[in-house]
Amino acid sequence: MKFGLFGGGKVGNLNPLGDSYGYRDFIRYIIDAEELGFESAFLVEHHFTGVGQVSASLSLLCYIAARTSRIRLGTAVVVLPWHNPVLLAEQITALDVLSEGRFDLGVGRGYRKNEFDSFCVPMSEAQDRYTECFDLLMKSLTSKERFSHHSKYWNFEDIIVEPAPVQQPHPPIWMAAGRPEGIAYVAGCNYNVLLDQIGSVDETIERVRVFLDAQAAKGLPRDASRCGVTRALHIVNNDEERRKAYARRRETLKNIGELAKKPGGFNPETFDDADIAADDAALIGTPEEIGERLQRLADGGVEYVLLTNATATRESLLTFSEKIMPYVKSRPPALRAVGQR
Repeated sequence: MKFGLFGGGKVGNLNPLGDSYGYRDFIRYIIDAEELGFESAFLVEHHFTGVGQVSASLSLLCYIAARTSRIRLGTAVVVLPWHNPVLLAEQITALDVLSEGRFDLGVGRGYRKNEFDSFCVPMSEAQDRYTECFDLLMKSLTSKERFSHHSKYWNFEDIIVEPAPVQQPHPPIWMAAGRPEGIAYVAGCNYNVLLDQIGSVDETIERVRVFLDAQAAKGLPRDASRCGVTRALHIVNNDEERRKAYARRRETLKNIGELAKKPGGFNPETFDDADIAADDAALIGTPEEIGERLQRLADGGVEYVLLTNATATRESLLTFSEKIMPYVKSRPPALRAVGQR
């Protein structure tokens, strides 16, 4: 099992030493992750939050690329309906070149209505804008010749995107999906899938199985490392830290809103500590407890976990790399060939 990071930096009032400190602190965190053997860092894109969330993910990743040498750098995701596809392609190729081919491109449609409203983009147009932007983005990344394009939202004359990406024909594509038909679509297109932090262990294992089956149905190798499973991480050492971790998890689920509501009456606003403890999606607990939960995922065929770290410190990364990574790696998964039965 390999591990990456998922999330983003914060600046503004939450960092009393100033915005530049907020950036430096987050960049140091990614450098620490590379030194400690983490595979990747995927940055989210959100805007106008009012809580200091860094929005310019590609710009930040360019700087991080200059400060690192091995760790893969990704977006999870770039929300395509808000972007000019050709300008975006130029940013992507520049980042891929500057990182020497370490960039992973996660793309999505977006789900926060307030962001669409602030951009003055009708959310009813999200899917059409996403599809048109993605198609033109891919053409821009791969075309070796000049071309023109005229469609509903975008028009370009006699263009070619430079430089060409290092990774040919383009950087790896990641798409978020949760429903079986969406997961199967992503796998069938030979893209990678990002799975959310809310699905239970059993749900997540089933989603990975769907992905593997869809790969096989298209004649592609079954490769679970192309499923990025997002998990919330909060390492605790005592009951008080556990109580605070549960409270934070409850607030996270509340903020996710409708996406956190599951069939059967799941409602994060009414969750108590017992409910949070029974919800096995998050990695909340001692290193041993977290190791056990990760082993359940590994036994079910999960190979790639992206951690959204509650504390985001070198100390928590060190604890994870020294006490949890070896725990999972030292026990061979019982169902390593999940889906091949």
